Amino acid sequence: MDIIGIICEYNPFHHGHAYHIEKVKEIYPNSLIILVLNGYFLQRGEASILTKEKKVAIALNEKVDIVIEHPFVFGSNSADIFAESAITLLNHLKIDKLIFGSEGNDLKLLTKMAKTQLENDFQAKIKFHLANGINYPTALNKAIGIPLDKPNDLLGIAYIKAILKNNFSITPITIQRTNDHHDNISNERVVSGSNIREKLRNNINIHKFTNYADQVNIINEDLLFNLIKSKIITDNDLSKYLTVDEGLEHKLKKEIIHASNTQDLINRIKSKRYTYNRLNRMLTHILIGLTKEDKLKLKTPEYIKLLGFNNRGKEYINQIRKTLEIPLKRKITDNYLAQKYELKAALIYDIITNGNAIDFELTNKPIYFE
Repeated sequence: MDIIGIICEYNPFHHGHAYHIEKVKEIYPNSLIILVLNGYFLQRGEASILTKEKKVAIALNEKVDIVIEHPFVFGSNSADIFAESAITLLNHLKIDKLIFGSEGNDLKLLTKMAKTQLENDFQAKIKFHLANGINYPTALNKAIGIPLDKPNDLLGIAYIKAILKNNFSITPITIQRTNDHHDNISNERVVSGSNIREKLRNNINIHKFTNYADQVNIINEDLLFNLIKSKIITDNDLSKYLTVDEGLEHKLKKEIIHASNTQDLINRIKSKRYTYNRLNRMLTHILIGLTKEDKLKLKTPEYIKLLGFNNRGKEYINQIRKTLEIPLKRKITDNYLAQKYELKAALIYDIITNGNAIDFELTNKPIYFE
């Protein structure tokens, strides 16, 4: 039996995600699929328009066998941290293949780029370009020598790099992505999550693009901004929070009183050195209170949190449980540092959605599909 790993955020779950799972089942009909899932706040810093609980139920309904949590402290980070933590969790669960969407669908090229980034002098090249005041993605492209701006390919390189760096026995496999992440206009049946979110902002019906349109949450963007604004204004030391670097705390203090919303604030502090996504992540770290000190303590996942499973998943878990190197938990106490931040993220998420995500966290009961 092939043990397949998938890493997703489902913001929201759309036809492209369904196609991904269908292709896995088509290519590996006897496979067991394990999903690492981001929860309330995502890799680019946005709040999810689906709750973690709904995403787990959807994944199981779509024939994923096991769903585990990608903790906020790792899942809301740069591509390299996001990728390595997710791959590490999947490796603990003994997957043999990682299957991810790719715009270019050229595994040889992605692997070559990953190997290039692991060369001894590569970080020196990055630092050289960063010293000229450009942002990390641009510095990365210059160091590699090949321009690359497709998000799934960039994540794919990070996945492969994590596998190679840690010498994991995992085979990466690509599936051709059928839509453009940067296209927010198309009305084809399969469009990106960003396209769907843009349509929601413009009050356009999204039922054509997802079978779970009725389950999306409306994020109160004004309230979210006001929470961020309050934190920035009242906190005397913003520099302690993750990704608040190189004096950005002073710029935040200066610009927050003039900004009218989150996008306006980011545009006011944005520069060649900092991308929109990096700054958005930074604001989320400030909002949730994720400190540099705590992230240093959490270099790798402390546990595997089981969010959901079906019968096949249950059988596999029972088969491997005694051989796991870190605990597989159905219930997580807040003695774990990562769980404390998961609870904070759920509480903030409830405020901006008027939801009850915290109940799912406190109940700590995985969803079970027979």
